[in-house]
Amino acid sequence: MNQRKKTETVVEIKGLHKWYGDFHVLRGIDLAVKLSEIIVICGPSGSGKSSLIRCINGLEHHDKGVITVRGVELSSDVKNIEKIRADVGMVFQQFNLFPHLSVLENLTLGPIWVKKIPKAKAEACALENLKRVQIEEQAYKYPGQLSGGQQQRVAIARSLCMNPSILLFDEPTSALDPEMIKEVLEVMVDLAKDGITMVVVTHEMNFAKSVANWVLFMDEGEIIERNTPEQFFNSPQHERTKLFLSQIL
Repeated sequence: MNQRKKTETVVEIKGLHKWYGDFHVLRGIDLAVKLSEIIVICGPSGSGKSSLIRCINGLEHHDKGVITVRGVELSSDVKNIEKIRADVGMVFQQFNLFPHLSVLENLTLGPIWVKKIPKAKAEACALENLKRVQIEEQAYKYPGQLSGGQQQRVAIARSLCMNPSILLFDEPTSALDPEMIKEVLEVMVDLAKDGITMVVVTHEMNFAKSVANWVLFMDEGEIIERNTPEQFFNSPQHERTKLFLSQIL
């Protein structure tokens, strides 16, 4: 990959604000995500982490500021929203799989209906991505027949089938038991090694230490610290960051 591509900005956020009624959940967020970067966002509950990444693909409406994905501005224009959603993969806490569809059908639904990819090609891509997350043998089962860790890996494969420019993860391991957390994190580490651009909301600090380019700490709707993992964990700059780390490490 040449240097020009490495420095390409995939997502740019300027002056982002969001309110839920009187609650000012995001307060002037600025953020740029470069191609192949892994950004981990951490912080206390209610700090705005999930709201921020849900704004990036239009799942939440932002009230002020500018979000652009690969040069396309997220606005009320339906065509722009569709373009961005086709380019931004999202992995949720609760998997969000269709229980009445097989794993393979869950994976091919988006490519066939949104990207108009022929069924045979979509199925071949789905099987390849199931192999990538190490559960190709589960292709013809239904979500209810899988463990939580397997379901989350299906959800990751589903996002990969849309060939996104960036993957967003909203606390992807929070609903899993410890053994399943490990298997999902191993898949995410492999994706990071493959150069997939990712923004990950998580409290899995070992993941942040091992693969993140940047760790962001949010509190009360603001990014109050952004640093490399080494600096973030060994010499945090903000007192609030120090307190947070002392409570979770």
